Amino acid sequence: MTLKQSLLWPLTLPYGAAAHLRARAYRKGILKSQRLNGTVISVGNLTTGGTGKTPMVLWIAERLLGEGKQVGILTRGYRGEMIAPASEDNADATAQQNAGAQSLPATSDEVRLLQSRLGDRVQFGVGANRFKQGRLLAKRGVNWFVLDDGFQHLQLARDVDIVLIDATNPFSGGRLLPAGHLREPRSSLARADIIVITRSTHALAIESAIRRDSNAPIFYARPKLDSIHSFTEGQIAGTVAPQALPGLFAFCGIGNPAAFLDDLRTWGLDIVGHKFFPDHHRYTDKDDQEILQLASQAGASGLICTEKDLYNLHAIYYGKLPTFYCSIGMQIDNGEDLWRTVRATAESRRSLPVQP
Repeated sequence: MTLKQSLLWPLTLPYGAAAHLRARAYRKGILKSQRLNGTVISVGNLTTGGTGKTPMVLWIAERLLGEGKQVGILTRGYRGEMIAPASEDNADATAQQNAGAQSLPATSDEVRLLQSRLGDRVQFGVGANRFKQGRLLAKRGVNWFVLDDGFQHLQLARDVDIVLIDATNPFSGGRLLPAGHLREPRSSLARADIIVITRSTHALAIESAIRRDSNAPIFYARPKLDSIHSFTEGQIAGTVAPQALPGLFAFCGIGNPAAFLDDLRTWGLDIVGHKFFPDHHRYTDKDDQEILQLASQAGASGLICTEKDLYNLHAIYYGKLPTFYCSIGMQIDNGEDLWRTVRATAESRRSLPVQP
């Protein structure tokens, strides 16, 4: 435990007590969850930071669309700010617009990524009150909802609770916020219907720890590189092969930046340097200059970032160094079994009453 964590540890006691009492109040019916007229599949985690929620939301949405469902994604957005409904523009136009327009919300990068991938096939409800957003989508025909980052959002009833656990830092050393990254005690896994361990194919120690608190079925998943795209002078110019990109400088503003760096190297990219920024970071002129300077010092021939970063960039990059971004998906072991488990769990709960 670091000095900072030691100093913050006393604050975890009231935080943990509040989290426990809140969950207990919902479990005992003192606080009531509101139920939508449809099926809600929640994707969440125990910790702050990236565990692969966005790729999992995409995977679930695509499975539902493949079955012909009317799908909506409910997400708080960064800090709960609302944004405009998804446009019908294609991914290229959306990325170009967001990369250059400073008037757009700085909090919508994950939502815009989802919109660019799914287009108008899925409707979006973005805001802190996800029940209200879901009611609006239900009036537009949506009856299958994917609740993004929903494990702690107990205000909204769900039919399936999927919890992702990052194998590289599964329980944050047992430390709750603010000393660690745990949003809730590990015992809250008792609420989970399905647990997916990410960034691993086999983790018996983590499974053993999970089994102290949950009997939910456990699956495994890993980030998958779908493609690498060129993004030079504000234009998405097409895909490129990893082996065609020597000497790249990586940068990102995501929840788990070190994992992105590891992924790049696992996928065979030649990374000569990197710079990390806070999650949802909106890049400034100063950041642009620093990245270009560090890349030059490292002898980089190009820059590479995540698809999420694409929506927070400045146009200053374009033309100075070739810029690329990774389109990342989710490789799920036994994916068909996972989906059958999701559908069976949902079917078992669809008879519950709807909130008036």
